[in-house]
Amino acid sequence: MNFNLLNWLSVLVLAWVVSAQEEPPTELQIDVTHKPEDCPVTAQKGDSIKVHYTGTLFSNGNKFDSSYDRNQPLPLTLGVGQVIRGWDEGLIGMCQGEKRVLTIPSNMAYGSRGAGGVIPPNAALVFETELVELNSKSGHKEL
Repeated sequence: MNFNLLNWLSVLVLAWVVSAQEEPPTELQIDVTHKPEDCPVTAQKGDSIKVHYTGTLFSNGNKFDSSYDRNQPLPLTLGVGQVIRGWDEGLIGMCQGEKRVLTIPSNMAYGSRGAGGVIPPNAALVFETELVELNSKSGHKEL
């Protein structure tokens, strides 16, 4: 009988853990997953860069876009509003070849409007990013 009770309690605890959903972020989270040993220049506002990425919804992990699927990194000028604010801030200071995971709150992504029918309103997003090309305006040195 004790064995059955223990099994039942284990199932209840497991169900509670699985059902407990992590709260979405309220501020930008930056996790560096790979940084090259040699990093003479870092990305700064105004630099032309190319980024490979995979974007997923924070709430369920569903992928909504990936430059890898197209085999074409996204070209952009950093910090001038061409991309969501979470990217403009989260890619600053990256080295060419560096990889980061950006966990972006909805107010730094698409907010209450969502995007393209695939990103719901008020959705927090997670991007795995890799800086594949960096053309620095002024040769910013690593700090």
